[in-house]
Formats: sequence, C-alpha cells, structure tokens
Amino acid sequence: MPFVLAARPGAPADARAAAAGGNGQPRTAWLRTPAGGVAALILVTLALRLVFASALGLGMDESYMVAAGRHLHLSYFDHPPLAWWMAWAATHLLGTDAAWAVRLPFVATFALSTWLMFRLTARLFGDDAGLWAAALMNAAPVFGVTAASWVLPDGPLLAGLLGAALCLVHALDAPDDAAAWRWWAATGLCAGLALLAKYSAAFVIGGALLYLVTTPGGRAWLRRPMPWLAGLLAVAAFLPVLIWNARHHWASFAFQGGRAAGSHLRLAGPITSLAGEALFVLPWIWLPLMICALAALRRGPAEPRGWLLVCLGLPTVALFTAVSLWTRVLFHWAAPGYLMLFPLLGLLVARIWRDSRPVRVLLAATALLVGTGVLVVASEVHYNWLPLVLGHFGPDRNPDLDAVDWTSVRADLARRGLLTRPGLVVAATRWFDAGKLDYALGGEPPVICLGNDPREYGLTAPLADYAGKDVLIAAPRMTLDSVVANYGALFDTIEALPPVELRHAGRPALSIPLFLGHRLHPPAAALSDR
Repeated sequence: MPFVLAARPGAPADARAAAAGGNGQPRTAWLRTPAGGVAALILVTLALRLVFASALGLGMDESYMVAAGRHLHLSYFDHPPLAWWMAWAATHLLGTDAAWAVRLPFVATFALSTWLMFRLTARLFGDDAGLWAAALMNAAPVFGVTAASWVLPDGPLLAGLLGAALCLVHALDAPDDAAAWRWWAATGLCAGLALLAKYSAAFVIGGALLYLVTTPGGRAWLRRPMPWLAGLLAVAAFLPVLIWNARHHWASFAFQGGRAAGSHLRLAGPITSLAGEALFVLPWIWLPLMICALAALRRGPAEPRGWLLVCLGLPTVALFTAVSLWTRVLFHWAAPGYLMLFPLLGLLVARIWRDSRPVRVLLAATALLVGTGVLVVASEVHYNWLPLVLGHFGPDRNPDLDAVDWTSVRADLARRGLLTRPGLVVAATRWFDAGKLDYALGGEPPVICLGNDPREYGLTAPLADYAGKDVLIAAPRMTLDSVVANYGALFDTIEALPPVELRHAGRPALSIPLFLGHRLHPPAAALSDR
C-alpha cells in the first residue's frame, strides 16, 4: 500500500522547466520557485545568524558545554555527545573557541534543517507548502533563534529528526525493495544521529513506531526486515552513549530521568507549560499549529500524511504536558514535537495566504518582529546601550549577564597575579559559573565545581584529583560566612579576598566575591570513589 498517492503535489511543471532552463526561460527563473525561495531564505538567515552569533558572548549552557567538553569523550553527563563533539571539532579545526567559531556548525546545521523541512513538507503536500513550513519554522524563536544559533543539543537534534522523517516518508513510498532498503537504512542512521544529540529524540522515534502500528500499510512494513534494520542502525549509532553510561553507573540516564520526578501535584502545570511553549513558538504560530494538528488527529489514519505527522509530533507535546503535572518542565523540551507539525501549518498557509490579506500582514509583521528583536538583543549585549536609556540596573540586575563572557574576570585575576600562584586551582560553587570561569580561563588553571551539582565537572575534574591544593573560589552572591558554612569542611581555612568585577562593554555589571581556600581535602566519599 503506497504511503503517498502517485499524483502527489509537487513543483508545477513550468517551475520545473524553468529550473532546467527549458521553454526559453532563463535558469535564474528557478529563484522564483519555492525551492529558490527557500535557498534565498537559507542564505539570508545564515548571514544574519553569523552576525548574531558573533555579537553575543556564550550563554551559561554554551560556556559549560564548550569548556567542560574540551576533552573528547564517548558521551557526557548532561546529554549525548553530538553537540559537544561539534563544538570540540570547531575549536580544533578553526584554532579558536571564540563564540562565532563554536557556534558556526550549529548555524550551518540549522540551514540544513531548513532545507530538510522544505523537502519533507514538499514531499507530503507540495513545494508551496514546503516553502511556508520552512519560513514559519525560521520565524519561531525556539527554532529560528536559539536552536539555530547557540551551542545546544537542540540544533543537531532537529536536523536528525527532520532527516529521519524525510527518509521515512521515502521509505514508506519506496517503489521497490532496493529503494526500500536504502531509505529505511537512512531513516535508522538519521534517527541514531538524533539520539546522539538528545535523549528526547526517542519520543519522536516512538511516534514513528506508533504510526506503523496503527496503519495497515505500517503493519505490513513491520512484517518485513527493513524497519528492523533501521532500528538496529539507530541503536548502533547510539552505542557510544550506552558504553559511556555503562562505565559511569548510568549517570546520564539517572540524571535526565530524575528531572521528570516529582512529589507534588501541580494542577496549573499543564497550563503554564503550554503557555510557555506557545510563547517560545509565538502564540499566533502556536495556535494554528495546534488547530492543524488536532484536525489531523480527528481525521486519523484515513489521511496517512497528516496522521504520520501527528504520530511524530503530538506524543512529545502530550508527554511533557503530562509531566508538568508533577514537576517543572522547561518550555523548549517539547520543541521536537512541534517541529513535526509544521508541514501541516505550511499546507494551511499555502492554501490561504494569497487570498487572505490579514495572513500576509501577520506573516510580514512576524518576520519584522523577530528580525528586530534579534537586532535589538544582539546590539544591546554587544554594546550595553540599555543603561544609557533606562539608567543603571544596579548590582546583579543586568539582564544580559547570561550572555556576557567572563573575559574581564580573567584579565583582573591576571593583573592581580592570582593566576600565576603555583599549583593554584580555580573553583566555582555552581556548574554554570564553573562553565563561565572555565571558558574565560581557557582551561588553565584547572576549574572545579564545589557545589553538590557539578554536572560534567564531577566526572572530569573530581575534587579528589586536587587534594592538598589551594583553591581560588569565585562565588557570586555569597559572603564569607555562607562560603565557610557550605564549604569550610573542604579546607583547612578560607580567607576572603577583594572581589573581582565582571564588566559588560567596559562598564561594571557584577561584583564577584573571591575567597582563597587553603589545602583542599575532599570528603571521604569523593576519595573512596577513586
């Protein structure tokens, strides 16, 4: 049973002829086709994102991933390794870990994701729908800004999932066994890459299995070896994560699984979760996206193309909505589910945009809003002009702190001679501060994390490795009394030093208290683990 009708919609015949240079039309006419429009979209947004990526310092998660990931491993504490590997490779290939360099592969990956969204939607609903699905995905901030520009697992996750979905569509409609073997194998490899980026890929992959189980054609495929080969290839690609976890007491699985644990009923959780997700997608994109998804859900397997997208997307959204009943859910966690629904919205817009002036105005206003917002944020973080307009924010109130690198801290420490102290180790009390410090210091001197949630630092820089060392402690928002109360047992003594100033575009942004801990002696538990 074919998945897509033989007369599936695609590029109109004259557009294909123009692309080929036939009928006397110049080859440049291809630029006026949906595919040409997507190519132009990719080029323009790629250039804008490179400027955006260069203007901002690394965020907390980014600094942590780049710094803690300087050493190549099979996997890492927080997430599977693909994003860490990409940042590591960029640093070594380009010879720098500057923001633009480590973000470059993620910007390029989203350009690929834009093309994959176009091809997936065009395969299902035609080229016009593909153009709008790609454009709307770029307009949604959770995709077109954060996943498209920052050093996060989400960028390669989205590309892997879109590649897997596109290959799956081809596999379901394969004309012969040879093509089926190729497309199912490609589906498995792309799914494995998605799993190598982020564990939540499993929910979308599970949605593909749901589709196969709930449709006659899908069940027929399950009686053949090709889908099972795809599953084996996905597991094979995921093997580095399994090996690493087996060697580290399944620490990453335990950490991520523990984030879904909770003990109190939160009746407002689903409302808060869905509202936050709508804000991240943009409410006027999120609402019609959900309307399209619910309509496809109502039609069910009778309309296989919509049913496939619903199976791929809605389980992830529903799962995190349910989890929000007992624990806090970060709004971007459900993004892979929404991603799979954009072809449905692309189809809707392709059908109505020419005849609906409000839709055209809304789309133009959205592009203007997102573009202006990115420009404002980039210029503010780079030049810190907002205090000149609104007045000084006061201590610890600068809204840009997460995107400000701690390079001024390194300069102040070096000027005071603290970084040349023999055998010195630098410490933070929280994993994200350790990441900021470590990124600014360039890996020398070594950075450790004293807090009870050290993340990757607990594995790559355990306290026991630095027993007997003096430790320079940077502890934002802490006093000597609180540092001694929390970490005094780790040292012979702790003394306060003059604080260091974090500067933003040359102006003071945060005073960071400094302390010197003499002779680190980690807890007995840390020593017994070695």
